[in-house]
Amino acid sequence: MLYPDSFEQKLGFDKIRDLLRQACISPLGQSYVDKIRFSDNFQLIDKMLRQVAEFKTIVQYEPEFPSSNYLDIRPQLAKVRIEGMMLTEEEFFDLKLTLRTIQLCLRFLAGKEKEVYPYLNELADAITVDKKLTEAIERVIDDRGHVRDNASPELATIRRRIISEQAGLRKKLDGIMRNARQQGWMPDDISMTIRNGRVVIPISAEHKRRLKGFIHDESATGQTVFIEPAEVFDANNEIREMEYEERREVARILRELTALLRPYLPELQRATTFLGLIDFIRAKAKFALQIDAGMPKLVNQPLVDWLQARHPLLHLSFQKQGKKVVPLNLLLDSGQRILIISGPNAGGKSVALKTIGLLQYMIQSGLLIPVIEGSTAGVFQNLFIDIGDEQSLENDLSTYSSHLTSMKAFVTFANRKTLFLIDEFGTGTEPGLGGAIAEAILEELTKSGAYGVVNTHYTNLKLFADKTTGLVNGAMRFDGEHLEPLYELEIGRPGSSFAFEIASKIGLPKPLIDRAKEKLGSQQVNLEKLLKELDIEKRVFAEKNMEVGINQRKLAQQLAETNALKTRLDNDQKRLLNEAKQKAKALVAEANQRIENTIREIKENKAERDMTRLARQELEQFDKKELKPETLVEEVRKKPEKVEPEEFLPESGAIAVGSFVQIKGQSTIGEVLALRGKDVEIRIGDLKSTIKLNRLEKVSRKVYREAVGETARPKMQGIDLNEKMMNFSFNLDIRGQRGEEAMVELDNFINNGLMLGYAELRIVHGKGDGILRTLVRNHLRTFPQVTSMQDEHVDRGGAGVTVVKMK
Repeated sequence: MLYPDSFEQKLGFDKIRDLLRQACISPLGQSYVDKIRFSDNFQLIDKMLRQVAEFKTIVQYEPEFPSSNYLDIRPQLAKVRIEGMMLTEEEFFDLKLTLRTIQLCLRFLAGKEKEVYPYLNELADAITVDKKLTEAIERVIDDRGHVRDNASPELATIRRRIISEQAGLRKKLDGIMRNARQQGWMPDDISMTIRNGRVVIPISAEHKRRLKGFIHDESATGQTVFIEPAEVFDANNEIREMEYEERREVARILRELTALLRPYLPELQRATTFLGLIDFIRAKAKFALQIDAGMPKLVNQPLVDWLQARHPLLHLSFQKQGKKVVPLNLLLDSGQRILIISGPNAGGKSVALKTIGLLQYMIQSGLLIPVIEGSTAGVFQNLFIDIGDEQSLENDLSTYSSHLTSMKAFVTFANRKTLFLIDEFGTGTEPGLGGAIAEAILEELTKSGAYGVVNTHYTNLKLFADKTTGLVNGAMRFDGEHLEPLYELEIGRPGSSFAFEIASKIGLPKPLIDRAKEKLGSQQVNLEKLLKELDIEKRVFAEKNMEVGINQRKLAQQLAETNALKTRLDNDQKRLLNEAKQKAKALVAEANQRIENTIREIKENKAERDMTRLARQELEQFDKKELKPETLVEEVRKKPEKVEPEEFLPESGAIAVGSFVQIKGQSTIGEVLALRGKDVEIRIGDLKSTIKLNRLEKVSRKVYREAVGETARPKMQGIDLNEKMMNFSFNLDIRGQRGEEAMVELDNFINNGLMLGYAELRIVHGKGDGILRTLVRNHLRTFPQVTSMQDEHVDRGGAGVTVVKMK
């Protein structure tokens, strides 16, 4: 049930109907736009949404899908139903083009796996176009929409005779025209023409008696007459008779072809319905792309759980102006069924209310809605709205009376499957009485189990929501310092109307505002002040939390780099030890071999003195040469003298990248790595730190060397790009990782991709609730080298994979 009757007009759905009509190609699709209806059938809604989601993929990635000749042939089919009726050549041509388009659509879907577009395939399963029928039409109607010469042997004979007679006729007329030109009866640049279906010659009016024949017409000025020469009367008559004969034969062929269509009428009507549905679904898919809409998870229960929801019409309007709509996050479930939104005027309360009503109506009418992945939409049986007023002179209704009439309907028909939306609840009468009646109505709606959203300025309703189970306060955020609306909905606390602050901003005298505060009472003034202070403090703490998060991410990255460096050093040490052990083994083996050879030679020479001495000399030579230890060169390092901080005299000149600086009042000296506004990144030994510029003094290179020593700065090792290229994969899988861990790995992955010159990278984060996907994309926006991000193709992961384009 919908309430009131003007539901669509109040929410702006009539404008969406107009946009859908414009997106349709033919009246076939437009007829279905007019049939859009609100439904509470879960299976039907789910099927309609999935059809649109599948067609959205086709519009984005399948340009070969047919997009022309969606013609409305329903009048032709109605004409065929009547016995004895005959379709014209033009009507058959439209039918031919339409059947060809239907066949192309069916062929496209048949060429895909059933799992790719299951719901569109289900729509096409019952549609058939008999091949005999299309072949019969093709044999008769050519691609210009005319009956073919070979449609029948008789027609072919007649047309050959007509062509032959016309050639003979033209030959005779050419001779007559040559003579007429020679005689000066007609200008040289005039040729024969047709009048009343007969070939004639233009002759000057003063010479019309000189040429025997029949005058069919004359020019507007009367200076030229069109004469059919007597010599061609018979030939023209013969041609006319054959044309009548041709016309009769064409009519006979078309009549037979029309009769051939009649048994196929049910099949043709189903095919036409299919074509109209395809046009209609495509229009919904194109509109979904216009408003950047997607398909939320659909559940068969009352629920609203939307992330980044946007008003579609406002989105299109802002898109033209180059602006973006502030999105809306909303949760209405069994725990918090009714949301009470408060805040200042022009803060976005009414827009939020209309967004909720319009999107819920769209989803239950089979349209995708502009929300992001992770959103869930439920199904309601009733949608009630009270926006604007229904005051009427005829019914003697005032604004407040019209609101009470709506509230009567709400209280009477509301149940657990109802979603109600009320704008400016309780206004239109004396505030005290209006607030009391509004609270009583809200209490009754709460007992009914209905779901709803209410906009109000009344404090008693905010207090009622705070102490009543199932109700929750919400506020449209407002910048209390600059007195500007932020258009963001925040659930969990009431909002302030900022009446006194706005009054001060527009220039009302301060004594007047002070008197108003006195009349209001200290309790209410303090409540408004507290709400304002809470809003400011929350914004400050949100900024601080963001800074803490960034610092934690940087710390995690530095920790990961330190651990990686330690691992690399450990591996280098182990590799050197292994190499040393291998060399030692080789030397020991060679020494043992030489000893054995020496012993064998001594034995073989029977301990002869000269040979024994020679063998011993060779062994000693090997010991001196091969096993001699290498002499280590000791590093000559000048021990830095202790220099007190006051001996470091600052050097003149501005601090720049590469300068040597010391921290004022300390002996710590470092090198400047980067300047970021008023912050400076410096290196002190192996550590990096960020310090305010005004805390640093520039010192000379000599002072820096004396303080840290020549060898304090480690020599940087080279990077093996070939090894990095071999080990690098353009595909990063971070599924299941925590946010901080994933961000560190993502930083390393992007840096390596940039170093190796990759133009495109893939990040697999999974779908889930979309949290990791949002973190990844927000972090990628901090890299200036990233030009664009988009979802992967649906066949290769869809929204679970982000494809990154690099500069």
